[in-house]
Amino acid sequence: MELIPALGRYAERFHRVAGTQHHVASPLGAWLLLALVAKAAPPGHDLAEDLGMDPDEAATLAGALLEQPHSMVGAASAVWYGPDADVSGPAGWWAGLPPTTSFGPLPGRPELDRWVREHSLGLIESMPDVSPQALLVLATVLATKVSWREPFTATPAADLGPDSPWASRLSQALRTPHSGHRMFIARSEHAGEIIVHVASGVPAEDPDDDYDQTGGLQVVSVAAAPGVDPARVLAAAYEIAPACVSGRRPRSQVSLAGLPLGETPLWTIRETEVHGDSERYSAVLPCWSAHSTLDLSVTGPGFPAAAKVLAGLLGVDGLAHQAQQTAVARYGQYGFEAAALTSTVSYKSVGLGRMLAREAELRFAHPYAVVAVASQTSGTGGTTQPGPWHGVPVFSAWVSDPDDLFER
Repeated sequence: MELIPALGRYAERFHRVAGTQHHVASPLGAWLLLALVAKAAPPGHDLAEDLGMDPDEAATLAGALLEQPHSMVGAASAVWYGPDADVSGPAGWWAGLPPTTSFGPLPGRPELDRWVREHSLGLIESMPDVSPQALLVLATVLATKVSWREPFTATPAADLGPDSPWASRLSQALRTPHSGHRMFIARSEHAGEIIVHVASGVPAEDPDDDYDQTGGLQVVSVAAAPGVDPARVLAAAYEIAPACVSGRRPRSQVSLAGLPLGETPLWTIRETEVHGDSERYSAVLPCWSAHSTLDLSVTGPGFPAAAKVLAGLLGVDGLAHQAQQTAVARYGQYGFEAAALTSTVSYKSVGLGRMLAREAELRFAHPYAVVAVASQTSGTGGTTQPGPWHGVPVFSAWVSDPDDLFER
């Protein structure tokens, strides 16, 4: 439970590196890499503040995520050392790395790229350039490919509304099916009134077959009023996404009965005669895709602090480092896929761094936030317990440049 709020605070800082442009990222992937370094951090080190918890506890939580993988989220980590590295200093730290972490001498370029492709499900082709002068390379990869349990239908982009900047640029958008998707309106301390859409994924390979029901992936889209600071909308998304894995009504959800009829930039509420539910929802969203590369060397939260820890381990003063994250994602009619590679490279030399029922139609018609959050439970005898991945946000995005409809 401590990881989720800590990750939310870290994500707020991490997304500032990307700014307000269209992008996708994995704050979790970056946090995991920092947590690998955490066990080597001395007491009171700055890395504790960046991680949002005691470094030993962060390392333990990271180990649980890496050693107990999620059924729909691939997770991998690696630590490699260069030929000029003094391997005696960090020996104790290496011994405490999660057993699943790839470890050893720095491989050649073909082997590095093969590792990235394998663990990113082919979504990322290669590792960033690694100089022969590298002393230490750390990397994490997270990846997922899911199909929607209930696919969207296609709808004219004009359904995004006349005030949407995307309605005239796109030809088609996505409309929710009659069942299988969750939608609601909520109030957030961060962003005011928000609209929320939740789509559930199943394994992309065999979506019609039975699969491990104890693990899932929900992709949560959150929009606020036009003009609300993107950082506030992303904070609202990180706050509400973990609650969406339970299936229960969030405390912040607003009843349609308490809202006026009519149209706003976020929704249209009307009254119709129906039998059954007193509140009904539908939603219109665009397709979107993103490919982002963030330079974390200087501004990446926690990475300068981690570099100091690694310099102490290697016994090198003024150790230079480069850190970056490459992330890709695609959200369409039939599913969602995403991957993120976070890496840091340490160098010996310097200078290398960079009845009457109310019915609401929710329109994600201007820039909004997306968070993909994992669910995971286990248990026997009628009782279940949350696993280490339950409620953990894995990927997040700021959608400001959507795509026209694509089928796959």
